[in-house]
Amino acid sequence: MTDDTNSTTRTDSSFGEADAAVEAFFTLHHGLPRQAPGSDASTRLMLSLCGPLPERPRVLDLGCGPGRSALLLAAEAGDGATVTAVDLHAPFLDELTRAAAASGLTDRVRTVRADMGALSAEGATGLADGSFDLVWAEGSAYVIGFDTALARWKRLLAPGGVLVVTECQWTVPEPSAGARAFWDPQYPLRSTARNIAAAQAAGYQVLGVHHLPEADWEAYYGPLAERVRALAADAPPAMERALAATREELAVRAHHGHEYGYTGYVLRPVPDGGGDGAWPARPETAADTAAVRAVNLAAFETPLEADLVDALRADDAWLPGLSYVAQAPDGSVAAHALLTRCEVDGVPALALAPVAADPAHQRSGAGTAVVRALLAAARERGESLVLVLGHPSYYPRFGFVPASHFGIRAPFEVPDEAMMALVLDDAVPVPAGTIRYPAPFGV
Repeated sequence: MTDDTNSTTRTDSSFGEADAAVEAFFTLHHGLPRQAPGSDASTRLMLSLCGPLPERPRVLDLGCGPGRSALLLAAEAGDGATVTAVDLHAPFLDELTRAAAASGLTDRVRTVRADMGALSAEGATGLADGSFDLVWAEGSAYVIGFDTALARWKRLLAPGGVLVVTECQWTVPEPSAGARAFWDPQYPLRSTARNIAAAQAAGYQVLGVHHLPEADWEAYYGPLAERVRALAADAPPAMERALAATREELAVRAHHGHEYGYTGYVLRPVPDGGGDGAWPARPETAADTAAVRAVNLAAFETPLEADLVDALRADDAWLPGLSYVAQAPDGSVAAHALLTRCEVDGVPALALAPVAADPAHQRSGAGTAVVRALLAAARERGESLVLVLGHPSYYPRFGFVPASHFGIRAPFEVPDEAMMALVLDDAVPVPAGTIRYPAPFGV
């Protein structure tokens, strides 16, 4: 679809390009209470995660549809909040204009007909760099893709501004073939950890994450299913294609809904420029083994760290998926970070070591990006505690504090401030005692 609608319904290329099919699509969706999974409660919760906004916040709602979120934000984002609502489908904007008038919010809501994937700082749209304190996109980022949205919309934020994006993603470690058959060809989904990693690598701090409840899906799919039944009789060909696509989507949700869901991400650009998007991070593959060793050899004065990585690969402490690399713009490995299993008084924990950046990319954000992504992956897997022996001026940026705060100590003499711990899950009790490292560490 070329219009910035909030529906999750997908179409094939012929349906998306034909005027009659586009009209059928919007006929199917016009007048529904919601254009994507969501609720006023979820909108309010994500707004609360943004933290304090300026006294008269400037809000941009991208892919606003008929404006359910835009109206709520205009009323509740703060006294004097103004909302610029952007969509490419003019009838949706007309619907929003009427609703704003009926709610007494005409002076707070401005509509702009524009392509949210190709916003220009020029002209009369008022979408110049740094123009908004809050950029909002519920159910619409999929039109251009999560990563593209993060990259293109950052410029719109004023200093200290916040971006809120909802994204459809997997909620189980191993999605079924049936769920993948529907999603992979049209919009490959990722996990929470991978999306957090993408956001951090793009230069954002994650202020909050909200998993939309099943009731938010019902609020969208219930009325949509009723509309499908109402329009089914004697539907023309274009409408029948729209109905068939929607029936398929509803059926997939009925059978596989526990495998995927919508999640809201509340993000703020990192003010120091760390993680400017040049360092996408991902789990290493077998093809990266030599490059990982080369980075560790280059980063350290001796081969001990490179040998340690190789030895850990062959040890029971190795955890597949918790060795991450950051890629340079040319696709080469710029940095590497590794988490392996250790214990504190017999309780499982993770050891972060080694962390290495190629000398050519040191102090560029590559190391920060790969560590952030790796820690996000560990949190997503349900890990609760990470330990690191490292520089006390570097690791606190990730939330590490002296391990002695928890009664955790190294099995050897080490400065107190250099042995650090990061609690990933506050609901899990933190063990106290001596760290037991895997055998390859040699301690």
